[in-house]
Amino acid sequence: MARKYFGTDGIRGRVGEFPITADFFLRLGWAAGTVLTRNAKGKKRVLIGKDTRVSGYMFESALEAGLIAAGVDVDMLGPMPTPAIAYLTRTFRAAAGIVISASHNPVEDNGIKFFAADGYKLPDEVELEIEALLDQTLTTNQSHELGKARRISDAAGRYVEFCKATLPSGFSLAGLKVVLDCANGATYDVAPKVFKELGATTITLGNQPNGFNINDNCGSTHTAALAAAVLEHQADLGIAFDGDGDRVLFIDNRGDLVDGDELLFIIAQYRHQSPSGCNGVAGTQMSNLGLEIALAEMGIPFVRTKVGDRYVVEAMKENHWHLGGEGSGHVLCSDLNTTGDGIVSALQVLRALAANGKSLHDAKRAMTKFPQLMINVRLKTKVDISGDAEINAAVDAAEKKLDGRGRVLLRPSGTEPLIRVMVEGEDGVLVKHLATEIAETVKRRLA
Repeated sequence: MARKYFGTDGIRGRVGEFPITADFFLRLGWAAGTVLTRNAKGKKRVLIGKDTRVSGYMFESALEAGLIAAGVDVDMLGPMPTPAIAYLTRTFRAAAGIVISASHNPVEDNGIKFFAADGYKLPDEVELEIEALLDQTLTTNQSHELGKARRISDAAGRYVEFCKATLPSGFSLAGLKVVLDCANGATYDVAPKVFKELGATTITLGNQPNGFNINDNCGSTHTAALAAAVLEHQADLGIAFDGDGDRVLFIDNRGDLVDGDELLFIIAQYRHQSPSGCNGVAGTQMSNLGLEIALAEMGIPFVRTKVGDRYVVEAMKENHWHLGGEGSGHVLCSDLNTTGDGIVSALQVLRALAANGKSLHDAKRAMTKFPQLMINVRLKTKVDISGDAEINAAVDAAEKKLDGRGRVLLRPSGTEPLIRVMVEGEDGVLVKHLATEIAETVKRRLA
């Protein structure tokens, strides 16, 4: 059964355009509260956290009203990283956690994600239950059956301590100089505290959110300023988070980007060399072929899923693995948290570097990346490209030129009206030529 509102990562879109409106979020709060607390034992409690977008205030209030109308108690966390809400949902024994965020998208967008009581994102069947209830009339409980709301003042401190506890007792970052870019988003307060309390010397960018500057030429989607700061301050490395803190990318001491595939490799290699080992890694269709080859050389199994961290999590659960991720910076360590956690994943990379005594630049060189280029073609609206003969012909022609030594992948974004054109191969010049050629065909046909 097709989902009406939910995409690959919750519900997301342009603020003021349906369904990202105050009235829809009011009904969504009521519907989600009804479904997610149906089998709750004891108090019906749901947590709400958000990133730093100005529209978050409006949607927070609308969700709060809808949940209370359904008889659900609401704990308001304020601006907090998405993985913090997943963690706190479990520790508070809440029925669910709600995140108001559009992640790496610009401030004009917003959205919502849900976590079940176990801290994992909702399965499809639960999302369908919520959608079915959204088509019914909202009803308000009588006074003695309404929920209550409160603000949790120590949420940030709880999450900071959780992040530090994912490292061995006594582990220190003393002597490390790091530049942090918090994207003027949800990590702006907690990330600097974590790294400072672990002993690192920190220089922080993107930690002055004003409601409008989230992801604005900063964070994991715009790393130029971070790279410049690493070189200016002669730092050991830089760490970039996205707007809601579930993604992380690094910059090495030479100012070069280290993406999610390379970070995943560094963690996997470290775990492979440790007594507990690494029994497998889940990636996606977009994962670099170099990651797959490097893992195979160590004897570590690797599987690809559809793009989206929920599919990576499903593969990890199915195979009983603890590592997975995407090149975009979603790095999942399921033995530490139930969802992608930028801060925790960054600490795992630093733990690996400390154990191996290597710089980030040297550590990433143990994996040879294949040249890969992705071009985003923006469309007026989301469309199905699978049946377009001209586009399919362009893809077939590119695959013939790659002659089995590369890949072509076209996929629609799950959150924006984009077609992502990805070409990967041994020859970087050919990769660029083919990706540009296919993107121009898509643009001519659909844009």
